[in-house]
Amino acid sequence: MSQTIKLKKGFDINLAGKAEKKTIEVPQPDTYALKPTDFNGLSRPKVVVKEGDNVKAGSALFFERNVEDILYTSPVSGEVVEIKRGEKRKVLEVKILADKKIEFENFKKYTASDISNLSKEDAIGQLKQSGGWTNIIQRPYGCIANPADTPKSIFISAFDTSPLAPDYDYVLSGQEQYFQAGIDILKKFTSGTIHVSIDGKAEVSQLFSQTKDIQLNKISGPHPAGNVGVQIHHIDPIAKGDIVWTVNPVGVAMIGKLFLEGVYDTSRLVAVTGSRVKERGYVKMYGGACFNKLAENVEGTDNRYISGNVLTGEGIGSNGYLGFYHNQITVIPEGKYEEFFGWILPSTNKLSYHKAFGMLTFLNGKEKEFEVDTNTHGEERNFVVTGTFEEVMPMDILPTYLFKAILAEDYDDMEALGIYEVIEEDVALCEFVDVSKNPIQEILREGIDLIKEG
Repeated sequence: MSQTIKLKKGFDINLAGKAEKKTIEVPQPDTYALKPTDFNGLSRPKVVVKEGDNVKAGSALFFERNVEDILYTSPVSGEVVEIKRGEKRKVLEVKILADKKIEFENFKKYTASDISNLSKEDAIGQLKQSGGWTNIIQRPYGCIANPADTPKSIFISAFDTSPLAPDYDYVLSGQEQYFQAGIDILKKFTSGTIHVSIDGKAEVSQLFSQTKDIQLNKISGPHPAGNVGVQIHHIDPIAKGDIVWTVNPVGVAMIGKLFLEGVYDTSRLVAVTGSRVKERGYVKMYGGACFNKLAENVEGTDNRYISGNVLTGEGIGSNGYLGFYHNQITVIPEGKYEEFFGWILPSTNKLSYHKAFGMLTFLNGKEKEFEVDTNTHGEERNFVVTGTFEEVMPMDILPTYLFKAILAEDYDDMEALGIYEVIEEDVALCEFVDVSKNPIQEILREGIDLIKEG
């Protein structure tokens, strides 16, 4: 039975630079990259191509040494021009010089009726060989799902409340058949429910309301109401030993297209956002696209290019590459300056959750859009207990004590305090409101890795 959930805890970060619902024509980049660092738990990738090789979209580039049958494949066709490595020869990027016309590896096509009769094993096999399996994420841990597991349910968040987030109704417009086919594939992997959550404050999109074999839930409230982890917590919580899978709605459509068209097509509409972007809208690009062609659409020279949003995205520079799971690009100014008592001076232009620091901010109401930069307005200091984390965390866990348990490497307390229910995006708002400026998301990942390896 569908659920309607209203959340009160959280905080909406209303930034200037939201993408308009229009498609912008931008020259396609010359190079693309697949980055092992985009995949949690991928610690020992084995590269199966060398520089100078020609590949197609869907050709294998690397795999995890311990899980050789799940392939990580090229988003485009072209020539492998660089295998970038870091310390201890760690693979950082596999770069592809793209063809002018993208060619695809051919996988087996199925009609909608064929999909209903497709075996679970055949569906898993095609997903693993094409690279499509990497769209399926496991909770706990936030890593790529194990095909040998059976999740108790599968969750898809069809809306995003993070700053300047893309509108999935617009992004997936015209892809109804692919989304439904993706659902039909996913339902083979669980005897439980496939949950699709939509914004309870918005009009219900036909794309999601007409999708079959799902439970459509309405969630309303401030950020992080759109986070799939929050939705799992309130609808089908994870206990120790439980497994839940999650898929981004764009990933669902990719999976559906893989089976209906026989190609692994990573092209998507990506929201180009941020106060430094001149013309904001959506750009169609393949996964792993280089940002360099966007430079003419950006004001100023000292900017932070972010793959994703300002809370959880990755700063990658103007020549960086779109992250595998990202459907958004954000460009904001750098904040390379110091403020003398700047944090204590009242202002109407500073965005802050704390009324003591941004007291005049709240006089402008919720509709004011703020132009922010990367300045943290303070430096890292001792962990101060303020109770603020609990005010913005719409989950029945105690985040302050969880973070302390991680720092103390207390396994029992980490489990008891809910580490199985959260990944980085679920605590990103805690990092934003933290007066101690601690890297909360990094701390949580360290704890997750400890629990997973322990």
